Amino acid sequence: MARIFIALDLSKEGIDEIKRIQKILSKKNLFMGKLTEDYNLHLTLKFLGEISDEQVLEVKKRLSQIKFSELFAELGEIGVFNKDFIKIIWIKLNGKGIWDLQKQIDEKLLDLFVHEARFMSHITIARVKNVPNKAGFLEYMKSVKPKKIKFCVNEFVLKKSELFSQGPRYEDLEIYPLIKN
Repeated sequence: MARIFIALDLSKEGIDEIKRIQKILSKKNLFMGKLTEDYNLHLTLKFLGEISDEQVLEVKKRLSQIKFSELFAELGEIGVFNKDFIKIIWIKLNGKGIWDLQKQIDEKLLDLFVHEARFMSHITIARVKNVPNKAGFLEYMKSVKPKKIKFCVNEFVLKKSELFSQGPRYEDLEIYPLIKN
């Protein structure tokens, strides 16, 4: 059994901008937690969970049938899921094609996995353990604006996640190219 998910990787420019935002946030010491390593930054299109080798093979086969044009994505606003219980800091990834690609992946795997009811196009940039001053943290977050980095997405990736005490380690199992426009 392996923990499997489907993701979009980011461009170097996108990763560099996220690293800049992470540095800004960490310098303020407004939260305690762990920044996502640059090599782990991605957008999860669908989390499949712990699945067998046979299921991985079936997923690979089905994903290879997807025909989708490359798309453009842009870093958006920064935020948290729950202002009362802050656990994740994210940056939104905008781009109409992202939703369409996620929906197509979801439909291709529908009889194998539960429908993705709450997809949100976000990149986790930090996992939070504690925020001593929530009001101050949330107020500061309003002032943090990522640069509008736009980049081409020309593939999606089937990944395996292994959990270690220092954090997760991801391995690409299969790369699916998108059709050039």
